[in-house]
Amino acid sequence: MNKREFKDKVYGELAKVSKAMSNPHRLEIIDLLAQGPFTVEDIASYTGLSVANASQHLQTLKSSKLVKISRNGNYINYSLAGENVFNAWTALRELGLVYNAEVGKTVNEFRAGFGDMDCIDADQLSKLVEEDKVILLDVRPEEEYNRGHVHRAISMPIEQLGAKLKNLSKSKTIVAYCRGPFCVYADDAVALLKKHGYKAQRMKEGFPDWALKGYPVDQ
Repeated sequence: MNKREFKDKVYGELAKVSKAMSNPHRLEIIDLLAQGPFTVEDIASYTGLSVANASQHLQTLKSSKLVKISRNGNYINYSLAGENVFNAWTALRELGLVYNAEVGKTVNEFRAGFGDMDCIDADQLSKLVEEDKVILLDVRPEEEYNRGHVHRAISMPIEQLGAKLKNLSKSKTIVAYCRGPFCVYADDAVALLKKHGYKAQRMKEGFPDWALKGYPVDQ
């Protein structure tokens, strides 16, 4: 193998990886799988895809070695092949936010619909959690909370929040978090909390970002 063949081969294989990620649905699936394993039916439900389309995207990701499968009885679960896949997604996400103004504009326009949406980043939040100055709500589905969550966070799936508001104290700021920056559960939670007179913010990042930073988690 000469030098040209070597470079063509290496860059060609890397291009297959980038091609697998060059689809909005597959990026959303990678973002979802950062929470842990899901069946194709769950992935289809959360992403708004048909089961057939979700399966097709998963096969593309699997062929590129970005996703792996495991069996749980009669169910096949899909998960990220490793932490590096999530690292690559977060790097791409930040690249888009920094250099593609349309990404940030879209996020800001969406959140403008919720009124004054205060955000706090994980670095700031870690200090407040340590000092017990906030009430922290994990508004993801309970199954995801049980796989792992921010230390001291209370499980409060978004569909249950309205019924449990009376159990929350108004003496502290409430911070809600979900799957990541583009997950809207936390936006819905903050809007609902503020509507009922609570001081509320959303964590800018999601649970996987928190864990990646090495901050305390519970399982």
